Amino acid sequence: MAVALHRNRWLKIGAALTLCLMASLSQAALVLSGTRVLYPADQREVTLKLTNEGNGPILVQAWIDEGDPNATPDQVKVPFTLAPPLFRLDPKKGQAVRIIYTQEPLAQDKESLFWLNALEVPPRSADSDGDASRLQLAIRSRIKLFFRPAGLSGRANDAPEKILWSFARKSDGGYALKASNPTPYHVTFSKVSVQSGGKNYVNEDGAMVAPGAAVQLDIGSLSAVDTDIPAVVHYSTINDYGTAVPGEFHGDAKK
Repeated sequence: MAVALHRNRWLKIGAALTLCLMASLSQAALVLSGTRVLYPADQREVTLKLTNEGNGPILVQAWIDEGDPNATPDQVKVPFTLAPPLFRLDPKKGQAVRIIYTQEPLAQDKESLFWLNALEVPPRSADSDGDASRLQLAIRSRIKLFFRPAGLSGRANDAPEKILWSFARKSDGGYALKASNPTPYHVTFSKVSVQSGGKNYVNEDGAMVAPGAAVQLDIGSLSAVDTDIPAVVHYSTINDYGTAVPGEFHGDAKK
């Protein structure tokens, strides 16, 4: 009986914590004006608008990192400054954050990738004073920041159709779909499907392939292929404006 009571007690505590987490997440108020930031190298600065859609004031801290999501603002060393990096945002108000490139050398033959973070810290509510069971969370938004040098070959919008597709053997004996990027632009896939042996295999996890790099996408139980080049690949990519753009690759056209 004591064991059952003890177990029920922890189940109730777990349920209460879950409800607190759901409530805190549902109260996220900070909204960013885009899902990515493009920084052309010839611009003095770019801006990103942040809006408080909630009913109370929030504190916002913004910073940029090189790809480590655990890096704190005092640990990062990036060639950008933000103005302002810390500010109060009243309900239903917006704030433009200026992103300024500080001119430290970056690659000039391809895009460089950084990440912009915006941390929303809700104020301590008056009714939470002395209530140790009340859980409040700081919620972070994190989006990609692409630094794009001037004079890159080709166009970013054309980069997805330049991707080279092939099948790659995995350690378990199956096959993955390999995307190789010969362009100087990052290409982000939100969904990919491939036809092989009369069947359709889908990857909905998405992936990003960096300039001059390759990634392998898991497409499930494909265990044999008729050719090294897929017959048809259908994909959806995310453009500079955060919009999904469909496309397709025909292997026969590459032979």
